[in-house]
Amino acid sequence: MTTNREIHLASRPEGWPTEDTFRLVETDVPTPGPGQIVVRNQYMSVDPYMRGRMNDVKSYVPPFALDAPLDGGAIGEVVASEAPDVAVGDTVLHNLGWREYAVLDARSARKVDPSLAPVSAYLGVLGMTGLTAYAGLLEVAAMKPDETVFVSAAAGSVGSLVGQIAKLKGAGRVVGSAGTPAKVQRLKALGFDAAFDYHDGPVRESLREAAPDGIDVYFDNVGGDHLEAAISALNLHGRVAICGMIAQYNDTEPPAAPRNLAMVIGKRLTLRGFLVNDHGHLREEFVRDVAGWLREGQLSYDETIIDGIDNAPAAFLGLLRGENLGKMLVRL
Repeated sequence: MTTNREIHLASRPEGWPTEDTFRLVETDVPTPGPGQIVVRNQYMSVDPYMRGRMNDVKSYVPPFALDAPLDGGAIGEVVASEAPDVAVGDTVLHNLGWREYAVLDARSARKVDPSLAPVSAYLGVLGMTGLTAYAGLLEVAAMKPDETVFVSAAAGSVGSLVGQIAKLKGAGRVVGSAGTPAKVQRLKALGFDAAFDYHDGPVRESLREAAPDGIDVYFDNVGGDHLEAAISALNLHGRVAICGMIAQYNDTEPPAAPRNLAMVIGKRLTLRGFLVNDHGHLREEFVRDVAGWLREGQLSYDETIIDGIDNAPAAFLGLLRGENLGKMLVRL
């Protein structure tokens, strides 16, 4: 192949992105320089945090550049190498998705063994997604055995793993919220003790019914009314691991804070935001635990796969609308 296709950011969205936010661009397949490799991407990830990078604002990660390819997690096969430690045919994980071929410094890629698991799993359950769930629940929220855990966006790639890991680590009760009846049924099949569709009524009432004795840990992927409901339901010394706030990513006005924040004081609650990159020291323990659970059939994961680089924008927009079950991936 001599032609490479990649997705560029055509404009910065006001509110919800559209297909016109993106542009499909054809380029030449890159040539590696000294110490570099060329990877033919097989799968790329689309993730909610990417919405924030479309805005030109200061954040924990630089914004996407206009008229340049987006980036994000990807995995693929090395097709050219000028690096002594990486061979043609190796499978590597890297951060230059949104394109069919990527050229990068070999030190920015991590070799993985495709015989241990499907390669797509390294973008999900065995990758950043899985480590986010593991670190957020066990280190940030410091879940203890017999506690009650509530997870929002629980049918998503992170939330579905949080609920299952909580049960495997001895949680007394695990509750999840999701956006469709089918997703609610999937959560129950994954071992959640209770689950509800947040469209069926106020989240506070649904959560009270699902966890009548309150909750001890809330893993937040949504923010908004879910966070407000969780604050009301949290028991004394409850903890919140704030992973994401997808409910407000496309808002054009600053959201109102939860109206019950004063309860944080009397309940002595801990609300802590986190980034997975701060928890790399857990990777070895995480891989050991998760690989074992997968091998023993104790942990399940879902993937929603969209084919073709030209459909990557549609996959991302579908993710924001909650059309995915588990990890949303694009197969290239």
